[in-house]
Amino acid sequence: MTTLKGPGIFLAQFMGDTAPFNSLESICKWAKSIGFIGVQIPTWDSRLIDLQKAAESKTYCDELKGIINSCGLEITELSTHLQGQLVAVNPAYDALFDGFAPEAYRNNPPARTAWAVQQLKYAAIASKNLGLSAHGTFSGALLWHTVYPWPQRPAGLVETGFNELAKRWLPILNHFDEQGVDLCYEIHPGEDLHDGVSYEMFLEKVNNHPRACLLYDPSHFVLQCLDYLTYIDHYHERIKMFHVKDAEFNPTGKQGVYGGYQNWINRAGRFRSLGDGQVDFKGIFSKLAAYDFKGWAVMEWECAIKHPEDGAKEGSVFIKDHIIRVTEKAFDDFASTGNNEKFNRNILGLD
Repeated sequence: MTTLKGPGIFLAQFMGDTAPFNSLESICKWAKSIGFIGVQIPTWDSRLIDLQKAAESKTYCDELKGIINSCGLEITELSTHLQGQLVAVNPAYDALFDGFAPEAYRNNPPARTAWAVQQLKYAAIASKNLGLSAHGTFSGALLWHTVYPWPQRPAGLVETGFNELAKRWLPILNHFDEQGVDLCYEIHPGEDLHDGVSYEMFLEKVNNHPRACLLYDPSHFVLQCLDYLTYIDHYHERIKMFHVKDAEFNPTGKQGVYGGYQNWINRAGRFRSLGDGQVDFKGIFSKLAAYDFKGWAVMEWECAIKHPEDGAKEGSVFIKDHIIRVTEKAFDDFASTGNNEKFNRNILGLD
């Protein structure tokens, strides 16, 4: 068994226009000051990283690591959630997702997709240059608007959608394999990979690609009423990243999973700061330790109620308190009679 690394923090929700949240060095110093030892870097924010430069220059990556290490931190992983989303976009969402891409690629879906694919390939090389073994992203979605089948889905629609999704991702997965980096999909509503069944459908289409791995975030499963502990039993061999994020689901006589078009504060299912929701983190950390998860426990903060800086301060302590320092010996070693084949055979009446 392995003791999880952490606490780490995903910087995406904390970047801003004022200090200390407006530059890599200052936000790293802030993260260290409140107890974090690792940072997960969103690659779409140029204040944190120039992704293309990181792919093209090992020297730049060494300088980047130097800044972060000088603050007493490590890089946990890179993230391309926004770019990954753009690998597969149904036309119904073109206008909404155009904002995820540079202005030069808007109103031009093929160019936007090509840009996103290149971003993922840069991320694979950048991860290798930074000495990282895993990378987080989204799958994108061609089928999400049909998730509730009304009108009923035409025969073969899902098959066609997953064939196309696999066709787009397989060259990217191969590129990550060439760099020795696992590509971890965050299983998430709004993505075609949104639960275990849809992930398995995709996995089959990409020939069980060894790099098609998982970013485990239990908060998205709470909101789907999915058994997030048994999920670990099913997929622990593929789980290479871990977002520590809390959530709650409180259905009423007026709303449930779909939320009635309400904003986050008024939904039955909503994300919460660590410790304020319903996720059984003791069970999760125990399972990940037992399954020898070798990655980082990284806080992703999303809460409609609590201030983010308070959520971050509490989150670092919360993760520290939940990381299990795994044992190096069995609790009953004191009663051991040793390892002796002759003695064992005698006990079994074999001699």
